[in-house]
Amino acid sequence: MYYEEFKDYKDYNEKDPGYGYNSGVAYGLHSGDPRQDLEYEKSFTGALPSGSGMPAPGAPHNMPDLVHDFLLYLYKAVTERNIFEIQNLYETTYAQLTDTYFKTKPWPDENEVTAVVGTRENYDVFIIFYKELYFRHIYAKCQPTIDQRFESYANYCALFNLLLNAKEPIAIELPNQWLWDIIDEFIYQFQSFSLFRMKASAGKLGEYEVSQLKDNLKVWNVHSVLNVLHSLVDKSKINEQLREFNSGRDPDSVADEFGKQSLYKMLGYFSLIGLLRLHSLLGDYYQAIKVLENIDIHRQPLQNLSIARVLACQMTTFYYVGFAYMMMRRYADAIRTFCNILVYLQRTRQMYHQYRTFQMDMIDKQTDQMYVLLNICLVLHPQRIDESVSSVLHEKYGDSMNKMQRLDITEFENAFRYACPKFLSPVAVIFEADANLAGRLDPWKQQLQVFLDEVHQQKNIIEIRSYMKLYTTMSVSKLADFMKMDEKTLIISLLAYKHKMQNMIWTKAKGKSGLEGEFHSGSDVDFYIDKEMIHVADTKVARRYGDYFLRQIHKFEELYRIVASL
Repeated sequence: MYYEEFKDYKDYNEKDPGYGYNSGVAYGLHSGDPRQDLEYEKSFTGALPSGSGMPAPGAPHNMPDLVHDFLLYLYKAVTERNIFEIQNLYETTYAQLTDTYFKTKPWPDENEVTAVVGTRENYDVFIIFYKELYFRHIYAKCQPTIDQRFESYANYCALFNLLLNAKEPIAIELPNQWLWDIIDEFIYQFQSFSLFRMKASAGKLGEYEVSQLKDNLKVWNVHSVLNVLHSLVDKSKINEQLREFNSGRDPDSVADEFGKQSLYKMLGYFSLIGLLRLHSLLGDYYQAIKVLENIDIHRQPLQNLSIARVLACQMTTFYYVGFAYMMMRRYADAIRTFCNILVYLQRTRQMYHQYRTFQMDMIDKQTDQMYVLLNICLVLHPQRIDESVSSVLHEKYGDSMNKMQRLDITEFENAFRYACPKFLSPVAVIFEADANLAGRLDPWKQQLQVFLDEVHQQKNIIEIRSYMKLYTTMSVSKLADFMKMDEKTLIISLLAYKHKMQNMIWTKAKGKSGLEGEFHSGSDVDFYIDKEMIHVADTKVARRYGDYFLRQIHKFEELYRIVASL
């Protein structure tokens, strides 16, 4: 039975949570009147009493009647599996009520919800999903205490036990956005707890927190988190379904009763993306790409319908795939991955921002991070990219690119610091108040050192490339004088240049797996040495502007004919 060893955390609900305040990862601002929104919903269902501005009958003291009605309505929609209403309540009404009543305090706790809803049919299932929302809000708006971190973990154990130990699929349907948020928040809270635990080594936690961490080493353990994600993948048979889908066959032919249900299928799919993220946070980039071997990550985002439904999932996928490629020194694949999603975002920005959700701030930040990572990749591995992306890149990050091209190591470090994820250690940190020990164990510093080692190795290569662009032929001795090094060392650097410009690049001929590919030279400048002379050739292919304009003229004429026929 999954997580049976953690069932003794059921008593945490009796403790005083002791809420604090913090800016955290806040929800974005929302417009609209929640009272008007709820009244609009009631006109369709007639299920809820009209709001009066006073606590509804039977509601806990000081609970707004709109919140009381929302809890009843959410319970009704969840138990009746009304997916449209659940989505409207989750994505719109919940965000509006949060912005109105719960900006700096938690939502009603389990006891208050029980007083409103009562112990009706399927209440135990409903309260587990509600508590997932409740603790997620605490992490977003308040500073969670260590007891609340344990309580949230216990609730996730109950949630995944419910899903994984069931002999038949549970009678619940949730919108894809909520299902993605469950997986995303589960990994985020593990990440937050791991970073919180590292504070013990730096002497930033009190005696109570340190003693609790020592006594509960299995809580938020990396093995438990990996076990959850792999179990959801296995339960849903999502890999088998994806293989059938990629082969043009019916995925339902290999799916059992769990895999055919949308709840399990999408949780399994999102768990694959969660594993990509988790392995990247742990620094295992090979495994991060490998878990997606049955997902065609090289499709254009619009074609990948499974993740196009949830923009946050789409962003997470391309961000971590691109970052993993960069750390594996597969710069051409990283550049293609970042460009694909950035072009897609430029074309759909107006559509998504018209319906701005609480996740748009996170998406905007992740977009900026991908531009910075793309900037780094282009400095280390120059190549032509989409003009629309290139123009934004030069407008917003042109100064940073110039500094990195001038071999400013500090600029490389600052760019990496801003754009990289918050890395985690796969093992629990030793609980000693030793700042030096904490610094040595910091996984971010370890990953930064790996990245800077690569930059230092490419330092001479960037300078060599800049000189070669100025000449078609030059002597080895002349270049050695420019580089201020002896000829023997220069020859070694030239061989390193050839080696570093050889990248494994994914091709369609090698299949869908992101780990497959062929070695190609990605250098924009090629050379060979003959009798102490360096012969340089520019490998850039000039764009055929005549063909380009002809294609645009044909597209315009076709568009004109379509408009004229309307």
